[in-house]
Amino acid sequence: MDQFTGKIWVLGDDIDTDIIIPTEYLALKTVQDMAPYAFSPLRPELAEQIKEGDIIVAGKNFGCGSSREQAPEIIKALGIQCVIAKSFARIFFRNAINNGLLLIENDVLRDAVSEGDEITITINEAITHQGKQYPITSLPQNLVDIINAGGLVKAMQKLNNVKNC
Repeated sequence: MDQFTGKIWVLGDDIDTDIIIPTEYLALKTVQDMAPYAFSPLRPELAEQIKEGDIIVAGKNFGCGSSREQAPEIIKALGIQCVIAKSFARIFFRNAINNGLLLIENDVLRDAVSEGDEITITINEAITHQGKQYPITSLPQNLVDIINAGGLVKAMQKLNNVKNC
């Protein structure tokens, strides 16, 4: 996955893990059972409108709140291929990487886009929106490898299978 294009959903600042998945739905059996309730306190219709390959663009402090691992799992289960935000909560950032969800920090894109726009992301290079490029900071290769494998567990399984051959 070096480059991809997707439709964006725009969210604001301080999207906490209770907004991503409210506590009352954590008792459901699977992440797929929880996914229809994603973002319900903020926009109850959003989870059903998101399509495979879409991208979330948000403000600052995305993923703040509790450190529940289900939050990035549910975003990924909705088919979101990337979240771009002005900043991320530290634990959410690592949980997302460990679950194979690409996160990109960019402090100007949120204010330059509208919901429904399409953007193109070239991993570790730039975001392109309506002909304008927004440079992005490169992720270390080990994190890119984890994301490309689909998460930390899958990356370690792949690594161990290579070593055991």
